[in-house]
Amino acid sequence: MNVLEIPDIDLKKELKKCNSMEDLVGKNGLMQKLFGGIIQQFLEAEMEEHLGREKYARLSDENKDYRNGYSPKNIRTSFGPVKVDVPRDRKSGFEPKIVKKYETVCSELDKKVIGLYARGMSVDDIKSEIDELYGVDISPAMISKITDKVMDTVLAWQNRSLDPMYPIVYMDALYFKVREEHRIVNRAAYVCMALDIKGHKDILGIWIGEQEGAKYWLSVCNDLKNRGVKDILIACMDGLKGLPDAIKVVFPEVNIQSCIIHQIRNSIKYIPSKNIKTFMKDLKEVYKAVNETMASKALQSLEDKWGDKYPVVVQSWQNNWENLSTYFDFTQDIRKIIYTTNALEGFNRQLRKFTKVRTVFPTDESLLKALYLATEQIMLKWTLPYPNWGNTLAQLTIMFKDRIEPYI
Repeated sequence: MNVLEIPDIDLKKELKKCNSMEDLVGKNGLMQKLFGGIIQQFLEAEMEEHLGREKYARLSDENKDYRNGYSPKNIRTSFGPVKVDVPRDRKSGFEPKIVKKYETVCSELDKKVIGLYARGMSVDDIKSEIDELYGVDISPAMISKITDKVMDTVLAWQNRSLDPMYPIVYMDALYFKVREEHRIVNRAAYVCMALDIKGHKDILGIWIGEQEGAKYWLSVCNDLKNRGVKDILIACMDGLKGLPDAIKVVFPEVNIQSCIIHQIRNSIKYIPSKNIKTFMKDLKEVYKAVNETMASKALQSLEDKWGDKYPVVVQSWQNNWENLSTYFDFTQDIRKIIYTTNALEGFNRQLRKFTKVRTVFPTDESLLKALYLATEQIMLKWTLPYPNWGNTLAQLTIMFKDRIEPYI
């Protein structure tokens, strides 16, 4: 049946025939039938606007343009294939907007493919999903071509200008497997999350590089500076190799806080289960002290009691004390934000959920693409500032007045 001859649909009657969502929105479902008619009405309205008159109106002016029949066209939509007749005009000047020239697949397809890719679906799963929704046998090469459109956006995001000052940043590295010259290698994804001056979370960048080390962390910090970051008040990290020195070179005034939770976990690994409860009771006196003076005394007591039995554990706290004890300079409210990198770890866990079905990525670019799309999905939920941020900023402003006030 020609699309223009589709009679009015008795919606109530048709809805009664729908016994499932498939009958409503699946292939050959009611929405597919309705959608074709809706697109056709849009095309007719666009032609009327183009000509400046209704369909059957005529003007005596011979220079005026007129309709010149239709061109049949099949387009694929999220409801399935739909046939429409695109109006033509004698002067061939009509450019439809709802279904552009040469367009046979609604942009819905691209959005769907990219959305599925962002959610971590494999190429085979995407193929199956698209075939079910659109009746289109889409090749892996086409899926790659569609998702490659994202790379321009990725590069723009990765190179966007940043704020001149961030009160708090969290830095970490995750590891993924990537194919390289017929072998599988480990790649580090360097992630930097920040709380901006308004208390909103933001991912400043994701960098794909070799194994974690000072050299690459230095390039990450330099990239932040080149994109406009002039100052960072507090940087929180998980004892990352080379990072403390690298960030100090680029941002000399930064305060570094190593994650207390990670330090505790690393300590427990060396303590026999029979002594963990007693040891942890003494260790809590260190990291839960009211100030650094009391913490230092508790650390000395810890050494006196456990130093001979577990020298590696006690020495680790002593050797890293400068970066572990930074949070004692702040109020309890700020300590809660900086003593652990849990905020970034939560983001990392969500990244893993999106990427877990891909055990190996074909290229570094495909890894970055997947991480960006996952990040985009995760950040949609970050709409509110950190709880009680106004009070936190007020305290930071008192402590770092000269460094914050120029940016408030």
